[in-house]
Amino acid sequence: MRVPFVDLKAQYQSISGPIQDAIARVIGDTAFIRGKYVEEFEANFAGFCGAKFCLGVGNGTDALFIALRALGIGQGDEVIVPANSFIATSEAVTMAGARVVFAEVDPITYNIDPAQIAAKITPRTKGIIPVHLYGQPADLPTICDLAAKHGLKVVQDCAQAHGAAIQGKPLAAYGDMLAFSFYPGKNLGAYGDAGAVLTNDAGLADRAKMFANHGRISKYDHEFEAVNSRMDGIQGAILNVKLGHLDEWTESRRRNAAIYDELLHPVPGITTPGTVSGNRHVYHLYVIRSGNRDALAAYLKEKGIDTGVHYPIALPNLMAYKYLGHSPADFPISSRYQSEILSLPMYAELTREMIETVVRHIKDFCSK
Repeated sequence: MRVPFVDLKAQYQSISGPIQDAIARVIGDTAFIRGKYVEEFEANFAGFCGAKFCLGVGNGTDALFIALRALGIGQGDEVIVPANSFIATSEAVTMAGARVVFAEVDPITYNIDPAQIAAKITPRTKGIIPVHLYGQPADLPTICDLAAKHGLKVVQDCAQAHGAAIQGKPLAAYGDMLAFSFYPGKNLGAYGDAGAVLTNDAGLADRAKMFANHGRISKYDHEFEAVNSRMDGIQGAILNVKLGHLDEWTESRRRNAAIYDELLHPVPGITTPGTVSGNRHVYHLYVIRSGNRDALAAYLKEKGIDTGVHYPIALPNLMAYKYLGHSPADFPISSRYQSEILSLPMYAELTREMIETVVRHIKDFCSK
């Protein structure tokens, strides 16, 4: 049996009628850039996330960048980010004109370690970007307490955490701003690039909206120079259809993760994901660790099982950040895990039979 890493076609086939109707309405109304379909999605997604304001933008990287600029973070400032994430997290800091400061991750959750954040704070530190990696919430209560103590801003990178929660509270209950990606493979994915910025602060919402739209007050009246990052109507309409299914899809992911946990827990040499009791992990990715990762991935590929690595090079170890002068020894956990982590197939349409097939081949590999 072949098991793909993700199957967007299966998801589309389950909702193709409403999706086609939504696209047709946008075209019929010529509501191509922003417009009523984006505004409808913004209102619905804000409600889903427990936030007061939502702004649809061009992509998740722009969402982070716009949030930072709306908060006034820029030249001469420092922003602390986790050592294990996609480059968009750190890239947005540099785009804003600030300096990236990496902090080590927790060895169990793989999220940024608040104790390591505290060790990196300087007089130039202005913000923290906790990433809810793989869909597991970071320790926002501790991080936000730390931020309040030092007068820092918190921008959450929620690109993998649509619908995640902390002890029953939505992520929007914490920090200053949230940035989401709707890249097609996300738990809530568009059919192209799209992102969103959320906040509970009306002033920040207005500032972000202006910054994402050329700094304009009205069509040709611009208060400041900014950028052009607007969600298009077709993506807004598609996301609005898919949002109605997100809770159901998330529970399917969580059930699939529980099956993986049950079947993989006794396998020697395999470390299953650590979780925090009471938090809602939404399993954008199901990531195991193996000391023989590359050989395991190759073996699974031979058997028709697709896997991924998120991420094969910890951010401080990338050539892009050579100028910071780090060595792998500066981030021992992230540097070690980069050669051990392996993402297994994970999506709502995954069946128990498919999971059992994946696990059977992992067991066969580990028994040899």
